[in-house]
Amino acid sequence: MSLHIDYTDESEQMTPDLIEELTNLLNYAASMEEVPDETELSLTFVTDEMIHEINRQYRDKDRPTDVISFAMEEMGEGEIEITGAELPRILGDIIISVDTAKVQAEEYGHSFMREIGFLAVHGLLHLLGYDHLNEQDEKQMFGRQDEILTAYGLTR
Repeated sequence: MSLHIDYTDESEQMTPDLIEELTNLLNYAASMEEVPDETELSLTFVTDEMIHEINRQYRDKDRPTDVISFAMEEMGEGEIEITGAELPRILGDIIISVDTAKVQAEEYGHSFMREIGFLAVHGLLHLLGYDHLNEQDEKQMFGRQDEILTAYGLTR
C-alpha cells in the first residue's frame, strides 16, 4: 500500500524524520481506509500567518487554524467529473500550520509528532469524505481518527 504524497514545507520547520514518520502514518491510515495504491495527495506545512490568509480567502474565517483540507473529489457547481481507468485517484490538499501544531501539542501535553500526526490523519479523513458538521458525524470522524492513531501506536 503506497500513497503518492507531495510534501511542501513552507514553514521550514519540518525534519526528514518527521516527514518519514508522517508518510508511514498516512500510508497506514490509507490502508485502514482501503484507499487504492498510488492515490495522490499533497501535504503542505505553513506558518500561522500563511494559514490565516488561506482561511480568510477560502473559508471566510479571519483567523489562523490548525489544518485545512481541500478535497479534489468534491464536485463544485458547474464542474465536470473526469474519469478514466488509467488516471490515479487524486484526493486533494492538506495544509497544516506548524506554529499552531506546536502550541496545541504543548497545550494537550503530548509530542509534536502526535499533534502533527493527528492533524494529518484529520485532513486525510476529510479528503475521504468524513466531516464533523453535526454531533453524529463528529463522533464517527473523531472515533475513526482515534482508532487509526491508536492502532498505529501514536497515542497521547
